Amino acid sequence: MITGEIQQKVDGVWQTFWNGGFTSPITILEQMTYLFFMKLLDDKQIQEEANAALFGEKLANPTFPDGMEWENPETEINPATKKRKTLPYRELRWSVFKNLPPEQMLARVRNDVFVFIRNMGEKSSAYSTAMKDTVFLITDARMLTRVVDGIGELDMSNLDMMGDVYEYMLSKMAASGTNGQFRTPRHIIRMMVNMVKPTLKDTICDPAMGSAGFLVESAKYIHDHEETALYNEVNLRRYKSEIFNGSDSDGTMMRIGCMNMMLHDVDRPQIQKRNSLSADNEDTNKYTLCLANPPFAGSLDEDDIAASLKSAVKTKKTELLFIALFMRMLKAGGRCASVVPDTVLTGDAKAYIDIRKVLVEGNCLQAVINMPSGVFQPYSGVSTAIVIFTKTGTGGTDKVWFYDMRADGYSLTTQRTPQPDKNDIPDIIARFGNLAAEAERTRKDQSFLVSADEIRKAGYDLSYKRYHEVEREAVVYDAPEVIIERMKERQAKIDAAFVEFQRLLNE
Repeated sequence: MITGEIQQKVDGVWQTFWNGGFTSPITILEQMTYLFFMKLLDDKQIQEEANAALFGEKLANPTFPDGMEWENPETEINPATKKRKTLPYRELRWSVFKNLPPEQMLARVRNDVFVFIRNMGEKSSAYSTAMKDTVFLITDARMLTRVVDGIGELDMSNLDMMGDVYEYMLSKMAASGTNGQFRTPRHIIRMMVNMVKPTLKDTICDPAMGSAGFLVESAKYIHDHEETALYNEVNLRRYKSEIFNGSDSDGTMMRIGCMNMMLHDVDRPQIQKRNSLSADNEDTNKYTLCLANPPFAGSLDEDDIAASLKSAVKTKKTELLFIALFMRMLKAGGRCASVVPDTVLTGDAKAYIDIRKVLVEGNCLQAVINMPSGVFQPYSGVSTAIVIFTKTGTGGTDKVWFYDMRADGYSLTTQRTPQPDKNDIPDIIARFGNLAAEAERTRKDQSFLVSADEIRKAGYDLSYKRYHEVEREAVVYDAPEVIIERMKERQAKIDAAFVEFQRLLNE
């Protein structure tokens, strides 16, 4: 998360757009994203060039090949040369064009650099599809200069910072009344990924991907834990084009997600714009892992819901429909880790009970992690949890692990200031990795196991509080007579002090 000086700098860039006549938060976010992407592409290559120089190697597959010309595909062919307009790749780099005079910078960015990033992806790829109809809307040269200067002051050498900046900008959109999108905090995403441990053998999907945080974090986890295996050409091709799948109904989020994946060297993810709950999504028995924080507390029109989901659960509630979707999309043996609202765990309407029953009786429900309500501040104070299950279709739930997260390393206020000494996340990851040891825990502890039989008897209630035992200590109070005597003594002292005070006034 970003605070202090960085937050002020982002606010400054945002205000520059606002002062320049951009009043739509989603438009500001999108235009800022294009410029962030331009800078990050250059920053990434600068780092790669430094690493290559350190080992005396030549940089392989650079984004901006030194000494080579780029042909602008959106210019007309010159009859004399039979070529389109060309420009040295070097001239497309942020570190070069940022030093141009305002009018030249605007022309370079609008007519060349933006065209370059719009056409980076392979034809028919998710990236090229997402970027097809994009437009660079800045027309004021001095405004562009101020924006470039402002972004240039942000230290974005760590790609995680990009996610933090997005998180903050999306919070500004929420504050301005723009609905529909908020980013899952990166440390929560990372916790979930570390719990399910994705591998190169997985086929991963987030059907409500937003800025692709779950897919990016999964890619980083696989890269960090199986880096050697990625030297294999078959594995690398699968990593870049087959493992990561996602969709979102918002075109802007799709574009951000595609750019985010490309920055993390996944240049051909299977990402598309669609409503995952509609008939447009026919994915069935396809994925080995679903990771998501789908939209909830909403209700869809019945005509917008796929028939297979309507038959699986009789509801229009998105939080229940997405759980049914996960079950449909996963292969047998596939795993799911998803954020859900508390109502999924405790709702007493038939649809809520039915979906919990299917989780327990039709699949292997492994864990329910209760999260404090402040985790999603400043977007929302809603209480949430994480459910983790494996699709079996034939049951298999024996014992369910419950954990009550009380702190996540940040304050639970809208400020979300870092509190590293208050963080349950390392404990959650460690305990989930060794559930056998949890059998020794009691219901008075912060985590414990509950048998499927007990959950059945409780009407499939999946709330931590339903099974947690509160340890109560007997409090012994003094007898009334003793309290009265104590009060008399104190009153006598007050009276004596009052008499002494009067005497001093009369002297």
